[in-house]
Amino acid sequence: MAAPPQTVLPSRPGRRLLRRAALWVLLLLCCLAVAALAWRWTENAATEKLRLAAAQRLDGYAVSLENLLSKYDFLPGTLELNKDVIALLQQPDDETLRAEVNAYLEQVNHLSKSTTIYIVNLQGVTQAASNWREPDSFVGDNVAFRPYVRDALRRTPGGFYGVGTTRGEPGYFFAHGIYHNGRMLGVATVKVNIEKLESGWVQGNDKVLLTDAHGVVFLSSEPEWKYRALSPLSPAVLQELEVSRQYFSHALLPLGIRELRKLDNGAAIVATPAPAARLRMLAQTRSLAPRKWQFVYLSDLAPVEASARNAFIFTWLSEALLLMLVLYARQRRRLGRQRQRARLDLQRAYDDLESMVAERTASLQQMTHNLSEENVVRRQAEQKLRQAQSELVQAGKMAVLGQMSAGITHELNQPLTALRTMSDNARVLIERGRVDEAKDNLATISQLVARMGALTGQLRQFARKSDASVRPVAVAGAITAALFLVERRVEQERVNFRMSMQSPDVFALCDTNRLEQVLVNLFTNALDAMADSDPRQLTVSVSRSFQKAMIAVSDTGPGIPEAIRRHLFEPFFTTKPQGQGLGLGLAISEQIIREFGGRLLAEATTTGGARFIIELPIAEQETA
Repeated sequence: MAAPPQTVLPSRPGRRLLRRAALWVLLLLCCLAVAALAWRWTENAATEKLRLAAAQRLDGYAVSLENLLSKYDFLPGTLELNKDVIALLQQPDDETLRAEVNAYLEQVNHLSKSTTIYIVNLQGVTQAASNWREPDSFVGDNVAFRPYVRDALRRTPGGFYGVGTTRGEPGYFFAHGIYHNGRMLGVATVKVNIEKLESGWVQGNDKVLLTDAHGVVFLSSEPEWKYRALSPLSPAVLQELEVSRQYFSHALLPLGIRELRKLDNGAAIVATPAPAARLRMLAQTRSLAPRKWQFVYLSDLAPVEASARNAFIFTWLSEALLLMLVLYARQRRRLGRQRQRARLDLQRAYDDLESMVAERTASLQQMTHNLSEENVVRRQAEQKLRQAQSELVQAGKMAVLGQMSAGITHELNQPLTALRTMSDNARVLIERGRVDEAKDNLATISQLVARMGALTGQLRQFARKSDASVRPVAVAGAITAALFLVERRVEQERVNFRMSMQSPDVFALCDTNRLEQVLVNLFTNALDAMADSDPRQLTVSVSRSFQKAMIAVSDTGPGIPEAIRRHLFEPFFTTKPQGQGLGLGLAISEQIIREFGGRLLAEATTTGGARFIIELPIAEQETA
């Protein structure tokens, strides 16, 4: 009977070789995994950086577009101020009157740098136009099919982007009804060319698109992509565009951008159509309400891929270098181990002593170095704190100006409108020989210009960045300057303002500009608190107490509960609805007054409402 076969086990050296080979394979896999992680991390970081940069550019493009359109938003509504326009719509057969309106529209179009201005009657027929001299003039054209004309005839100001049906020239159309004694007579339309914005958009591999509500590209840094759709349009949408002739003779074919992968924050990796230079790009969008437009920014991913590839190669080479260093150190250690054993006993005592001295010396050096670094860091931190405090004060001042921007805009728009009307009237009066009436108009224009100059001068003085020095300041003058900045809102909200002073020559030791900032903040908070109150009384009183100048600002609002009053001067604490305040105004004001050596206090009044008291040192020049 044959003996059973025996299993031959590898010898001990063979098993050692197998373990070593397995260890090398595991080490290689770990190195590849680390390099892959470096690739992914670098790719994500570079993509996020690219996304942030593109988002900033998108915001800039959106602001530029809105600024351009807002310049012309008011223009159609001003045409009804011209008596000849009203007369032409009432007497459409008067050719002499039509010629005068044509000339007037031509002049306004030249001054405003718009594309075309024209007047349409209630049937949608153009009665006068700024391009009346051109062979393809709009005069006599029926534009009732245009959506912006239909909206304006329904008493809704219209806005519409489209390609002209006469010249094929694209533009944005503003339409506004023309009314006389409450009755609509027609529609004023202004066409503006926004194609020039494309020249300022990025060039190269990045792409910028502007689409309408249906996803049709009408502005693009890539000319071949204009009047293409991001996705196929439905038959209903095509029918709607055909009726309105928004894009006239353009076919609106699909652009062919494919989404490959979605990312966070609404971004995505997309594939662009041929013959684009890159296939994979980062796509981001930004909506423009209420026009229902959308910006699309396509960023080239080539730098991201290059960064990830470089990170992978660098990590792999670093791991290889580290492995070589480990092997070299291991070999050196193996060769030196035998020599070290021979000297170990003799050197042990000496080494211990030397190690102890070295540790003590290193500890003292480290302590000295740490103290020096701590001193440097402390000085840098103090310098940055002072700088941050100054910037925070200036930011608070700019926030106050931002809150008053609507009133300031209204305050400037009224004189500007009056200036334009009176200057036109002066020209007509001079042409008709009525010189005295023209002089009266010019005198009124001079007064309006002086009023606008006073307002902008006060705003420039308020926005000026102050230094940290203090000097004697007339309290009455600071209150008057601060009230000037909120005067428009006080008049609009019908607030009764009262100021009482024990002495008209009270001087405080502070900075004029920053004291005005604190007063404007307190006035604004008081007006906000009295929004739903009746009556509305804003009271400012100035008094002297020992070596302090006391300025009290009181209102008739709902008051401040004790639980809220304890947190008023804490940064980012606010009782206003979200989006109407950051909670920094009172915190900045309290810090400004404290830097002057004074105090800012809040208390409740016995008759309701709130009172804020500013205590400031009396200036020495006052007694002198």
